[in-house]
Amino acid sequence: MAKLGYLGLGIMGFPMARNLRRAGHDVWVWSHTASKAENLAREEGAAACATPEEVARNVDCLFLCVGDTEMSRKVLLGEDGVIAGARPGLAVADASTISISDSQAICRELAAKGVHLLDAPCTGSKLGADGGKLTFMVGGDPEVFEGIKPYFDPMGQQVFYCGPQGSGLRVKLSMNLIQANVLQAFVEGIVLSTKAGVDPQLMLDVINNTAAKCGLISFKAPYVFRRDFDPHFSVKWMHKDMKLILEFAEEQKVPVPITGVTAQMYQAAMARGLEDEDFSSLIKVLEGMAGVEVRSE
Repeated sequence: MAKLGYLGLGIMGFPMARNLRRAGHDVWVWSHTASKAENLAREEGAAACATPEEVARNVDCLFLCVGDTEMSRKVLLGEDGVIAGARPGLAVADASTISISDSQAICRELAAKGVHLLDAPCTGSKLGADGGKLTFMVGGDPEVFEGIKPYFDPMGQQVFYCGPQGSGLRVKLSMNLIQANVLQAFVEGIVLSTKAGVDPQLMLDVINNTAAKCGLISFKAPYVFRRDFDPHFSVKWMHKDMKLILEFAEEQKVPVPITGVTAQMYQAAMARGLEDEDFSSLIKVLEGMAGVEVRSE
């Protein structure tokens, strides 16, 4: 079994680290909230560490999943960060969704110390993390990827190698662009039909039996109908990703007009104080404008 590390034990990170431990690996963990690492140590036999540096000193491969670019930079390059404790040859897979250019810059700084960084963002939300059914999109050195690929297995069902460093993030941000716009289209359609007197469940049944059928809508709609907005993937993180998507599009000189409007809807959701709710709570913004609530038993 391998000596693995995991940094960041939030909604996604805690079950991902737990699944690595349950697969029989020795796992050293750290979280900004120390009690989370202590809980994983008590419940699963992981080794709780005081700093990312301490984790790096003990492992041959290290995963992390944190909220944004600045968190990733601090954990990897900051005081008491991974770079301070890593031995040459350490492989680091960053499952966070962060800025492509910043990830590449971090990669160069780690490479100067002999540390290999792969960008390895994932999708599948909380349920996928719990069940070890995430999908990973990986960019970086192909030989490093092949060397650590088996360690992804306890956390995900699909692992796609996407190309050089930064490629995993390019795929993830492009996919999130599609997801965000699909959800916005659903929000508009279901609010419109509900305002006109169509039962939301009937509308969903029609959607699910036409060319408009979509896995995201089929999954999210029942939560919306029962007004369950506990976070699987929160508004604040999709809002963050929308900014990264627009930055990516600008770098590539690609117009994304629909995405620009969708990004403003997430800005409105943030302004309404919905940041910690599931990103499907975006519907509340349009409901407020239309004076209707989408609800069905």
